[in-house]
Order: sequence, then structure tokens, then C-alpha cells
Amino acid sequence: MARKVPHISVKDVTVRYRSKSSDVLAIDRVSLEIPPRSFISIVEPSGCGKTTLLKILSNVLRPTSGQILFDGVSVATRNLAGVFGYVFQRPLLLPWRTAIDNVALTAEVARKELPRKQRLAEAQKWLELVGLAGFEGKLPHELSGGMQQRVSLSRALSLQPPILMMDEPFGALDEITRETLQDELLRLRDVLDTTIIFVTHSVGEAVLLSQRVAVMTARPGRILEIIDVPFAYPRGESIRGSPDFALLVQDIRQRLRVHEGQMVA
Repeated sequence: MARKVPHISVKDVTVRYRSKSSDVLAIDRVSLEIPPRSFISIVEPSGCGKTTLLKILSNVLRPTSGQILFDGVSVATRNLAGVFGYVFQRPLLLPWRTAIDNVALTAEVARKELPRKQRLAEAQKWLELVGLAGFEGKLPHELSGGMQQRVSLSRALSLQPPILMMDEPFGALDEITRETLQDELLRLRDVLDTTIIFVTHSVGEAVLLSQRVAVMTARPGRILEIIDVPFAYPRGESIRGSPDFALLVQDIRQRLRVHEGQMVA
């Protein structure tokens, strides 16, 4: 039986807070529907409040007004343990632990009843899924930046979260490594039973990976529009080089320039 992956509803969410010098309107009346097992990218200029939005989605931060619903129920009333997996721009690996022990860390914390042998066996499975078989015993400093990010992704997936949040996960990588991991994520998307919420500054990356692109304005963060991506999965190099892909990327960039006066990568 398929596990429960919730429908996410963001209902007219506004976030205000007090800084040292002034009141800040970080997010203004954001509404968004994210169906189960969908892949949505949030394209955002710097300072649009995307980190605030991710915190609200995961109930780390409460909105000033509005609400977040999972299957029609407020997240404020739900136990969200194990619901989210996170991948950030920096891998945030423990430098004294090997790749496999970094992946097994989540099970050590959340599933203490599992014997160590079983935790390592499961971690091995996730490392193999992201193409790191043979690197289990390497420490982080012995791995390339792309390999470290694969370990981070394996760790996030190891508890099989219904919702995977990826906050500029490839932003610090060189272009070739970034494209390799984009292809890897596209492959994983076909085998994961997970909703993916992907934040990026790159319009091209958003169009390549996701089914829908939510375009946000600079602060205060508002949803400018939500654009359906018309390309069927699976995707890959043929999409990157297609005229339709280039036209859609250029169209979204132009809309951002018109509304924000900013250049987007």
C-alpha cells in the first residue's frame, strides 16, 4: 500500500517580524497548492523570504496570519516527526564520520531501536541509489563537493520522508557537477514516493527539474505567478538543448526582469 503523502495548502500566509531597526514584511499573502508527489521549484531573487517560507511549511515558524494545511488539517495541530527531509546548499556532514556513518546518523537519532548492522545496511542502500557504492568508508574531506552533496541527499532520503525540501542544493557546485546532480535528481524522482520542494536562483534549473515553477518577488515575498512546465518526464540533455526549453527559460527570466528589475541566473 502506498504511504500517505499529504496535499499541502498554503493559505494567504503573511509573515512580519521586528528587526533591530524596523518592522519587516517578509512574506505577503502567499497562497500555494502542492499536490502529493509533485515536484515544484520556487525561483526567487535574493531576499524574497524563501527561507521563511520553508520554515513555515515545516512548522518551525508560525505565520503572522494565514495557515498551512496538510490534507486540510493545520500543521500546527500535527505531529510532523519524520515528515520532512532537508538538503541545503552546504552538505553539513560531520567531518569525523565516514559517508555511510553520516547517512546512518538520522536512523541513529530517529530509530534508536534498530541494530547498528541494520542501520548501516539501510545507509548502504541509499548510498548505492545515488551512485556512491565504493565510497562508504570515505571521510567528507576525501570526497568531492558533488559527492558530499550526494551523501547529504542520501541522509535526507534515508528515513523516506513524504516531503523533501531542497534549499539551493546545487548552488555552490561547478557547472558540470551541478548538471550531473540535476540528472541524478531527475532519475531519483522516478523512484521516490515523495513531494519535492526545490528552491533555486536558476530559472533553467527550475524548468529542467520541476513540474511547476512558482516565481516569487523580492521582499516582501509574493507569488508572482505559477508556471506549468510542459515537458514530460523523463528529462535530460535533450531537454536542455531544445528550443522550447530555451524559450520557456527566457520567458520566465523576462517576467522577473519586468516585475523586479533584477537579473536571474
